[in-house]
Amino acid sequence: MKVKIIRIEKDLPLPEYHTEGAVAFDMYSRIDAVLAPKELKIVPSNLIIEVPKGYCLLLAPRSSTPRKKGLVLRGSNLIDQDYHGPNDEIGLALYNFTDAPAEIKRGERIAQGLIIPIVRAEWEEVAQIKESSRGGFGSTG
Repeated sequence: MKVKIIRIEKDLPLPEYHTEGAVAFDMYSRIDAVLAPKELKIVPSNLIIEVPKGYCLLLAPRSSTPRKKGLVLRGSNLIDQDYHGPNDEIGLALYNFTDAPAEIKRGERIAQGLIIPIVRAEWEEVAQIKESSRGGFGSTG
């Protein structure tokens, strides 16, 4: 699948799949940043991506980012297929959950993205769906 992309600063790399079996591509920070303890900061990714029609872009933390940096992604992390205007650089909403400052270097891989197909629901309102309930939140143990 060909996906249109703009890099704000051309000296940073395009997103990359780092192994043959990788399902997500790595995303980089466009800036140096320090997040204070318990701070939420939006870090620019350097990318404007035209998500193809019928797909969405889902942002996720790299598996090592929480362990190595004490950072997690917050917010919806869902990029719609119409978010690709000239000022629509993807921002990575990072939260420092530690009690120490967390440092990010420009060009550091801090998140990953997955382009996934979407299906839009057609709602059919009914009076009841089934006779019994499975149980409440956490009911399966």
